[in-house]
Amino acid sequence: MTLRPGTFALTLLLSLLTALGPLTMDMYLPSLPAIGQALDASTVQVQLTISSYLIGFAVGQIFYGPVSDRLGRRPVILAALVLYVAATIVCAVAQSIHVLIAVRFVQALGGAGCIVLARAAVRDLYSGVRAGRELSLMGSITAFAPIVAPAIGGALQDAFGWHATFYVLVVFALVSGALAARFLPETLRQRASGPFSFTAMGALYRSVLTHWGFLANLGVLVASFIGLFAWISGAPFVMQGRYGLTPVVFGAIYAAGAVGYMVGAYGASRIVMRLGLDRTVGIGSAIMAFGGLAMAAAIALKLAHVGWLVGAMTIYLAGMGLVLPQTQAGALTPFPDRAGTASSLLGFAQQSSAAVTAALIGLYLGRSAWPVAGTIATVGCLAFLLWALTRRARSA
Repeated sequence: MTLRPGTFALTLLLSLLTALGPLTMDMYLPSLPAIGQALDASTVQVQLTISSYLIGFAVGQIFYGPVSDRLGRRPVILAALVLYVAATIVCAVAQSIHVLIAVRFVQALGGAGCIVLARAAVRDLYSGVRAGRELSLMGSITAFAPIVAPAIGGALQDAFGWHATFYVLVVFALVSGALAARFLPETLRQRASGPFSFTAMGALYRSVLTHWGFLANLGVLVASFIGLFAWISGAPFVMQGRYGLTPVVFGAIYAAGAVGYMVGAYGASRIVMRLGLDRTVGIGSAIMAFGGLAMAAAIALKLAHVGWLVGAMTIYLAGMGLVLPQTQAGALTPFPDRAGTASSLLGFAQQSSAAVTAALIGLYLGRSAWPVAGTIATVGCLAFLLWALTRRARSA
């Protein structure tokens, strides 16, 4: 028995698959300093476990979309989960930072399939504001992952050490895979014609990359995503180093900030049908700009309590919850027959920009929060500016 399209149960299953990505990233954040100590690694090397994961996530998404446009979403998702489980087991038993960096790349190749194909499945079933509403609802459900993941990771770190986080991720992936194998329907209605080749894949990508509406939505999306990963990669070191938080306290405070995304995504699911994609993105990008500037102001004024930093990021993430699902829906809507390919490009751009951000933050991060706050303020304002300048292109 498979789940019927349009049901909340199917939305919940797709959300569960999508949550694998943020769980894999956020659950081990409280362990980053401990990993450096256990494996005798520098801060830059530990940051590379984030960057290698993000690069693998980006590379994996390039291939999943076109392949699933021909083979279907369901079998490709299941194959990706098998690869993810195998790589995560190796992460759990890694004895050197170099092995962990390498295997995080492979882990990401597996995990990439779930998020890109869940997004493509939404486009298979819906379009326009209806797709935006569905992605917003999925986002509000998936947002529980970054809320609970750091707290769980902090508790696992204190009780069992950093290896335990990866064993828990293996269990989560196995449960998700079992549910997908049992209940996930095939959503692809018409498979792409012609034999699969790199030439054909390149032609598909060119057809998407020459669409101005796609590029306009992509620009706003990437700007907002850079701010998120400036926070993800820098927050563990800033809050545990500069503010002296323990892994458990860091996990709890970090989770409180992530509530903002859930609130924003849920709010978007309630208003997008009435306001439309464009105005919802405009409101969200304005909120992101305000949150970023508030964080920069908190650092400039030397406000000592960590709550100022987290509060400003909560505002930014609330705006991102409004922006991200709508820009995804706007970018995918013109491509009903190439949803997998368009979704792959979205994911590649998101994750590659995030990988560069994580690497740069690690390079410049000391005991100051300015590399994090300055980046978030800049891209928050940039997202709002791009929204204002590209409204015509996105509505075409």
